Amino acid sequence: MKLGTLKEGGREGTLIVVSRDLRSAIRATDVARTLREALENWQDAAPRLQQIYDRLNAGTATSFELDHSQLAAPLPRSPQWLDGSAFHSHGDLLEKVFGLQPIEGKMQTPLMYQGASDDFHGPRDDMFYPTEADGIDFEAEVSVVVDDVPLGTPAARALQHVKLLMLVNDASLRLLAPREMKTGFGFLQAKPSSSFGPVAVTPDELGEAWRDGRVHLQVNVEWNGRWFGHPNAGHMGFGFHELIAHAARTRRLHAGTIIGSGTISNSEYRTVGSACIAERRGIELEDQGKPSTPFMRFGDRVRIEMRDAKGGPLFGAIEQRVQQAPAP
Repeated sequence: MKLGTLKEGGREGTLIVVSRDLRSAIRATDVARTLREALENWQDAAPRLQQIYDRLNAGTATSFELDHSQLAAPLPRSPQWLDGSAFHSHGDLLEKVFGLQPIEGKMQTPLMYQGASDDFHGPRDDMFYPTEADGIDFEAEVSVVVDDVPLGTPAARALQHVKLLMLVNDASLRLLAPREMKTGFGFLQAKPSSSFGPVAVTPDELGEAWRDGRVHLQVNVEWNGRWFGHPNAGHMGFGFHELIAHAARTRRLHAGTIIGSGTISNSEYRTVGSACIAERRGIELEDQGKPSTPFMRFGDRVRIEMRDAKGGPLFGAIEQRVQQAPAP
């Protein structure tokens, strides 16, 4: 099934069930007021939401036409946002861009940081930043949403906790990142609020594309209306089962925790393109000795979409514009 959140009813919005074609929806407040509430009571809520979804797709329920501009992130706020870096080709290129030494053990242990989870953007929300000089970049990712995950959950049992998947634009301010990486304290200013696609979907909506803890589908990225890349998300060096186990090694994960894949990347990046500007700059550095593609400027637009194996809509598209933040 597909679930979304309307921008009404408070900071966490109002839960809706969305049709498979993303054209219509039904408010699901009789089941749960918000998606986070549904996740905290998933065993009871999921079958009731599925019944609404089945009636909606069969055309036997009263629905309303869905305006994607009125959608918040499926989870406008989350207990945790933990973002991995599971694509090795992406990590290798960015080490060159930032002049970093290879991280010891990165092929055996996932890389992950804890990002801000209190202020996610919706799929059509503008992204506001103080200055172009910070190196504004988009990052197309996929993510999973889990229920309560016990401390120490092993990878072999981790996927049973995946309840939903989402599409992500994990924006970065690249020129702020090097200093923060060198401090060893992790990202803060370099990682502003992330944005999410129109709907969160249950794993069954992906069919055979969801296997071995990975989403085996292309993500299509356009920058200012021009093709930028279509790498396949199935090339993760670590599957989501391994990312979940890594996150839960020393802590519990509460229902609604989001775990990201990191920027989608393929080793054939010269053919399939990239899902972020920094990676393209890394390719240029490798091929030409210096990067030539600039970062985003105010007024630029990015579009990120992943369609299902038959070419139908899956998460819907993230379509955003970069704007200068107004003075406080």
